Amino acid sequence: MIIRTSAFDHPDAVKLNDQVQLEYAERYGGEGDETRLDPAMFLPPRGLYLITYDDRERPVATGGWRSMDANGEGYADGDAELKRMYVIPEARGRGIARHVLALLEEDARAAGRTRMVLETGDRQPEAIALYASSGYEPCTKFGFYREYESSCCFAKQLRP
Repeated sequence: MIIRTSAFDHPDAVKLNDQVQLEYAERYGGEGDETRLDPAMFLPPRGLYLITYDDRERPVATGGWRSMDANGEGYADGDAELKRMYVIPEARGRGIARHVLALLEEDARAAGRTRMVLETGDRQPEAIALYASSGYEPCTKFGFYREYESSCCFAKQLRP
């Protein structure tokens, strides 16, 4: 497994993002996640985007974080928002997501962020289980989907 820092709009990131959007559409209907994301949001030191490759250099997973501060969508000062955590189906169950999550938390902490937050949906029990087992707790809803009943928001303090 090789994990590389990447641009959010790198062709491999776009490919995996397209795949996760299809999965969202399958699970929830519609066209996938409508949250607007700009590649600049993931540029260090205010964010980071990672792509994981297998031993044959195929992209198999992504994940990133972006800095967020208090605003009308429910974020708090010092938040780092986890985005686009995704592992292709044939690579699941190998601990890739947990490893990427730990790297993203470490980077956000080093960048001075104090809390990692994320939004997922009630039709993603695997994601909810990963986050709960990684120390995330339910929190007040925030972000684009905060008014949707199916939205589930979680947070974890990033301690120095």
